[in-house]
Amino acid sequence: MKKLEHVNYRGFILPVVVGLILWLMAPIKPAAVPVAGWHMFALFVGTIIACITRPLPIGGVSIVAFALTVLTKTVPMDKAIVGFGNASIWMIAMAFFIARGFIKTGLGRRIALNFVKAFGKRTLGLAYSLIGVDLILAPATPSNTARAGGVLYPIIKSLSQSFGSDPKNGTQRKIGSFLIFAEYHGDMITAAMFMTAMAANPLVQTLAKGCGVNITWGGWFLAALVPGIISLIIVPWLIYKMYPPEIKETPNAKQSAEKQLTEMGPMSVAEKIMAVIFVLALILWMTGSFIGIDATLAAFIALALLLLTGVLS
Repeated sequence: MKKLEHVNYRGFILPVVVGLILWLMAPIKPAAVPVAGWHMFALFVGTIIACITRPLPIGGVSIVAFALTVLTKTVPMDKAIVGFGNASIWMIAMAFFIARGFIKTGLGRRIALNFVKAFGKRTLGLAYSLIGVDLILAPATPSNTARAGGVLYPIIKSLSQSFGSDPKNGTQRKIGSFLIFAEYHGDMITAAMFMTAMAANPLVQTLAKGCGVNITWGGWFLAALVPGIISLIIVPWLIYKMYPPEIKETPNAKQSAEKQLTEMGPMSVAEKIMAVIFVLALILWMTGSFIGIDATLAAFIALALLLLTGVLS
């Protein structure tokens, strides 16, 4: 018998209490704020608190908040769903599913371990290798949080602990803190380099389009390429000088990566398919403006192929 999914009901207490208090304060709200606006504010604050207390994953919290917003007639359904008619929103959603393929197949982890194996002899090189993985995954991962936290953080944690660097023991300055700082800043840079590297980027495209400025995926990439590459080269080096790790040489990193790659075995069929479809998506995004394929359509094509080949269900 399947068990029910865990729900942290205690996590609902604070957001519900705060939301209700704000909702009931409508009679003493500022005169310039309409009642519906104040109710929206109450729902918004309650939702943010729920994202912190985590009674459900953030996606679940958002769905509940959406339902309450329409149920209380704060926003009518036709206006509540109008944003989902935006092509950029759909591109974000499709790219999230594509990113799931990297995690499910293990391709993202394999790429990261190969980079560590090739460039991880020194601590600075190790940082550059991890950021290099972030750069490769960025075009098809529209969440820099998922990229850094879902793919790279487990590897950084494993590497740090293998060198005896753990905040629990007060040894984070050995290597762990430096790698986290370097990857965090590298992740911010890669998030700005590709239109599909961060959920907010397509929104910027939409706002620009409303002002008569049409930004294509390729145009964004070409504009961000030079400052992005320069930043990726300089920033990790600056962090290395300003916040130096105690361990400068990391010969064990290569051995650890080789061991994990051996445990993973040769590339699976799913990984190979994922790699091919990822490259295809990149090509379509870069050449779409020339061959008449919209960036959102390219994302739909990539996801359809992942479903048809069985990489994703």
